[in-house]
Amino acid sequence: MLNFMTVDNVLNSIVPISRFNKGEAGKIFNEVKNDGFKIVVKNNVPTCVLITPEKYQELMEKVEDYNLLTVAVKRMENVKDSDFTASQEVMNEFEIEQSDLDDIEVEIE
Repeated sequence: MLNFMTVDNVLNSIVPISRFNKGEAGKIFNEVKNDGFKIVVKNNVPTCVLITPEKYQELMEKVEDYNLLTVAVKRMENVKDSDFTASQEVMNEFEIEQSDLDDIEVEIE
């Protein structure tokens, strides 16, 4: 998770774009790695936020999880009890015993 947002964190995370123009990109990237994020400003207006690739991936996974949750909730709103079949009914139909499933490993991605 990104560092807890406080006024000090935000103020210390501001990077004027002029620092890039002065050849400090490497130093700024190290600061991002250490601090978690930097807010680049141009003419005192936030222009972009720099974060590590790991934080970006974490955020994108959260967005994907949220989108999946939204889809699931919408689907559940349209489901009727008659749309479900109890697992025991399926097992009976295919003549499967619980002991047949006990040693099976399932990997869900």
